[in-house]
Amino acid sequence: MTDATNTRATADAAAAATSEAASEAATLTMPGYLPRIAGREIENALGRRGAVLVEGARGCGKTWMARHFARSEIRLDDDAALILASADPAEALQGSTPRLLDEWQNAPHLWNRVRRECDDRPEPGQFILTGSAVPQDDVTRHTGTGRISRVLLRPMSLRETGASTGAVSLEKLFEGETASGLFDGQPALRDIASAVCVGGWPQNLGLSEEDAMSSVNDYVTEIIRSDIPTGNGVRHDPTMMRRLMLSLALNVATEAKMSKLASDMDVGHPPSRKTVVAYLDALRRVHACEDQPAWSVSLRSKSTLRREAKRHFADPSLAAAVLRATPQRLLSEPTTFGALFESLAVRDLRIYSQPEQGAVFHYRDNTGLEADAVIERPDGRWIAAEIKLNPNPRNIDTAAKTLLRLHDKTSRQRAGDMAALLVVTPTGPAYRRPDGVQVAPVTALGP
Repeated sequence: MTDATNTRATADAAAAATSEAASEAATLTMPGYLPRIAGREIENALGRRGAVLVEGARGCGKTWMARHFARSEIRLDDDAALILASADPAEALQGSTPRLLDEWQNAPHLWNRVRRECDDRPEPGQFILTGSAVPQDDVTRHTGTGRISRVLLRPMSLRETGASTGAVSLEKLFEGETASGLFDGQPALRDIASAVCVGGWPQNLGLSEEDAMSSVNDYVTEIIRSDIPTGNGVRHDPTMMRRLMLSLALNVATEAKMSKLASDMDVGHPPSRKTVVAYLDALRRVHACEDQPAWSVSLRSKSTLRREAKRHFADPSLAAAVLRATPQRLLSEPTTFGALFESLAVRDLRIYSQPEQGAVFHYRDNTGLEADAVIERPDGRWIAAEIKLNPNPRNIDTAAKTLLRLHDKTSRQRAGDMAALLVVTPTGPAYRRPDGVQVAPVTALGP
């Protein structure tokens, strides 16, 4: 039997297996599926575009969520499916729609096939593509416009895991409503520390705290050993990559400059700026980190270009794992806990603002005035937030004064677009201060 015949026979077997899976997939919803806030984006995208690309870190629940909307699938992390995709791409795309192409980046040539199918088929909602890494040649950069919509799925927020009541809606704050409420059975600070260390990974739901933390440690190891070479196409020095991740963890929620990261990566031969950029790009390609850019008061302001982004991992548990932090250690090291708590709050604000296409920035000017988060919508409306681990009255007063100074500084250009000033705490009541600044615990926030 020739090699071509062997390939065709294997592809036929893969096609049969795929067809059988499709016939059983009247609904592909996975057992125990929990609704995700980004699901609204996927549903909307399927209604207006031929395909939707769902991106995000490995393990954040892309397949879990995509199967909720799909009616057939091909799993491209399977060898037989990859053979089929190579030998007969058209067959790989056949099936009830929306058809899920899971881990599509393993067969990047399918991108153009999907684009072509979207041209040939007049109906929206044909395909869902999921991927945990951006292909090295980035085939998505210049194609797919008007055909393929993108949705970024982040790890689960506290609201999605059930650790937040969602009583304080970000949407309603944008509409001018007041945050108010006393919440029974609120978690203790130790529970917040646990949420930081365990993270928002769906596969860890239901595990003990110890097992969930071990799972995150394994995740970090896999990022360094296998995910990075796959995502970036270049094999990196694992020691230097671990040192970079440690530097990012030590500087989480700060504007750590490239020179600082390079110094921390030095293992006897200081890396160049180009090397640091390449390593950071590798982490971004597998969605392990997500910077928080600086906010400009004016659309034409150049201040964003002159300011460093704040450094964050996709989930604060990655930083905790790299630091070998435990909930008990965080409670004894409030400075570290405070930085990781800020990162957790930024993660959740990103998720809650995503359905309305909001983006989360930070603010710092040349006078030292800063705000931990500025949530801005495309229409220009914004909410500025300070994030405080210790919610004692003095800290709340300091945070409120900072936010009011920011409001006054933007009064000529953007104050009319301001929807709210917000202090985010770990626990406690939600209320509006006499000066108009609102206070709400992260355990009550929602979309």
